[in-house]
Amino acid sequence: MTPKICLCLTGSTIEEDLAILDKYRNWIDIAELRVDHLSKDERLQIRKFPALAGLPCILTIRRTIDGGNFSEGEAARTLLFARGLAFADQDSRKNFAYVDFEEDFQVPSLQDAAFAFGTRIIRSYHDMQNPVVNIAERMKKMRITGYEIPKIACMPHFLTDVQVMFHEARSLSGFEHILCAMGPYGLSTRVLAERLGSFLTYTSPAETAQKLSELGHIDPVQLNEVYNFRGIDAKTKIWGITGYPLTITQSPQLHNAGYRKHGMNSVYIPIRAEHISEALDFACELDITGLSVTIPHKEKVLEELQTVSASVGEIGSCNTIIRTNEGWRGFNTDAGGLTEALKEFLNVENLRHKKVSIIGAGGAARAAAYAVRQMRGSACIFNRTVSRARFLAEEYNFKWAPLDESSISKLERYSDLIIQTTSVGMGREDLPSEENDPLFFYNFHGHEAVYDIIYSPAMTPLLTRAKEAGCLISNGLSMLQYQGYMQFKIFTGVDYDEQHPTVGAESISRKNSR
Repeated sequence: MTPKICLCLTGSTIEEDLAILDKYRNWIDIAELRVDHLSKDERLQIRKFPALAGLPCILTIRRTIDGGNFSEGEAARTLLFARGLAFADQDSRKNFAYVDFEEDFQVPSLQDAAFAFGTRIIRSYHDMQNPVVNIAERMKKMRITGYEIPKIACMPHFLTDVQVMFHEARSLSGFEHILCAMGPYGLSTRVLAERLGSFLTYTSPAETAQKLSELGHIDPVQLNEVYNFRGIDAKTKIWGITGYPLTITQSPQLHNAGYRKHGMNSVYIPIRAEHISEALDFACELDITGLSVTIPHKEKVLEELQTVSASVGEIGSCNTIIRTNEGWRGFNTDAGGLTEALKEFLNVENLRHKKVSIIGAGGAARAAAYAVRQMRGSACIFNRTVSRARFLAEEYNFKWAPLDESSISKLERYSDLIIQTTSVGMGREDLPSEENDPLFFYNFHGHEAVYDIIYSPAMTPLLTRAKEAGCLISNGLSMLQYQGYMQFKIFTGVDYDEQHPTVGAESISRKNSR
């Protein structure tokens, strides 16, 4: 069965929760009334909520120790549960369909009332600090009567902890259960709840997501419209993007839209991994076919590849990998994506007679240097660690310089096009400063064309300054799209669409030292 989608309602009033519920009704199956977030007066009205909601509801009063908001003590909480379950209606739709009792909350009278009224008990255990092991054994013990739905929600420290959850979930069979990981590593357990055999997956409305931000909830519209949650089944191919901290990415929107367009049973998810080896182990556990690779793993991933494309061999950086019988195979679509983006940005076919500044010396800068050389431009590499700038520049017979005030005159000489490749400014919409603007020391003159590979926010502090000076500017969304179209072709063998045909696969060679 496809897992159900549960919307967590954390408003301070019943009216607020019902308004949110109506907004998201078309995307959910169940609503969880988080009584611990209601004001004390509103808590007296919880019994009428199922009838007003018009769909199955879970009654939950979460304690602070379990990540909730209820701190008045177990006696008060027991009375609230009793109020919510009392006076059962003959029409079961007007009663709570489920009630969430923690593993250590044993009140026989409430349990008997729930059974008598046809309310299913979710028997839950939460660890807000650590992962949980021996999941199958623990869940079996939680099913005291055999009718409860055991639930385990925990906080993984690393992607490896989530991998263990998926592995242990394979031994869960014969009973309904709920299993999810919280926090930034847990998104895969919510999108891929089917792989965990989970009875439901929890979501939060965008309006109140901040209340449960530490849990890593996703909103139900995104779950359905971006990840096609209801279409995920045992035959769904899984793809993804890995990086760290991977707080911002629009790649799932692009790839999943492509799968829907072509009627492919596939899903593409973010996979946060501090180390690339964790991501590859996770991919093997879940039979993930291919990955996009982003910062900081684009160079480190080379150590894990058995074969690479010609561009990876030249650039020394990889942003796309697929799993084959021979092992992982690497490609680089950053350079091609940037080339197409620059052609569109500048309305040119090449960079002949253009002097280009490349800011940074990491994996993205390597792709930029390759693209500039392919487009016949000349460049200077600017980086805070001068040795890295020099190393990259010498590979392409470019100039190099430190990224500071001493290089202003050289920046001015190489200012036909400035390509900013670092992560400085990502997610920053505050006023330009040394912390968020890699060129804070440089005053734009207005003739520069500035391309920042960051696409979120659309206007970084650097681009804001450049625009105010009259420069031609672009963020990195076009590069993301073009390189994504190329990745889509590598992953699926199909062009993204007729407007974006991609060339055939690059030649592949055994990886050798550069």
